[in-house]
Amino acid sequence: MTLSVHLFPYLADNYGYLLRDEASGKVACVDAGEADAVLNALKQTGWQLDELWITHWHPDHTDGMDELRQQTGCHVIGPGYKGGRALSFDKTVQGGDQLTFGTQEVHILHTPGHTLDMVNFYLPRAAAVFTGDTLFAMGCGRLFEGTPEQMYQSMEQLRALPPETEVYGGHEYTQANARFALSVDPENSALQARAAQVDKMRAAGLPTMPTAMQAEFETNPFLRYGDARIRAHLGLENASDAAVFAEIRSRKDRF
Repeated sequence: MTLSVHLFPYLADNYGYLLRDEASGKVACVDAGEADAVLNALKQTGWQLDELWITHWHPDHTDGMDELRQQTGCHVIGPGYKGGRALSFDKTVQGGDQLTFGTQEVHILHTPGHTLDMVNFYLPRAAAVFTGDTLFAMGCGRLFEGTPEQMYQSMEQLRALPPETEVYGGHEYTQANARFALSVDPENSALQARAAQVDKMRAAGLPTMPTAMQAEFETNPFLRYGDARIRAHLGLENASDAAVFAEIRSRKDRF
């Protein structure tokens, strides 16, 4: 394994991730809504934090950022786009940028929709993408700042990733997402089976992250706007993919 990932929960339903490049020993954390949660995860793993990667400005992803920088001396990397509040990063990144993290290449995807500054971190060698609040298991982020068209374009970027890519999203929303997905894709047997499995996992207290892009291609309605059965269910057989996505997102907001 080229990359080890340690998942840890914090706040009500957030997930944070520690990443360790095994060849170099370099360690990064994705988002920092709560400094103590990250520090506890570092203590548990015995890892030393080198970098902190911020996906977007929302407080539940950034409130612990300054304390972590003070406590660990980590280098903070965040989006070079205007967010809802000013944050101080050591380095800013934009879509199309590439970083080096130990032996890993990190590709930056700009995925506006949930917020305008949202970036995702894709590590092709490790087949992993850290999506913040852009993509979840069977769901996508609510549109607080961006437009449906922007989020659709962000989904198109993620749909282009290889099916074996592991998706690490920022929240445990999977049960609610599955219930909604069944409302717009009720005949999908793969979705039915996955929803049942998710219920068992959550009853056992298990996280449903990460997920694989292949599973999302098969069960996530926000990536399946071209599916004929979903289009027929929505009465949008001849609509554009972007219009179908917008309708699905609108229905989720009202669900």
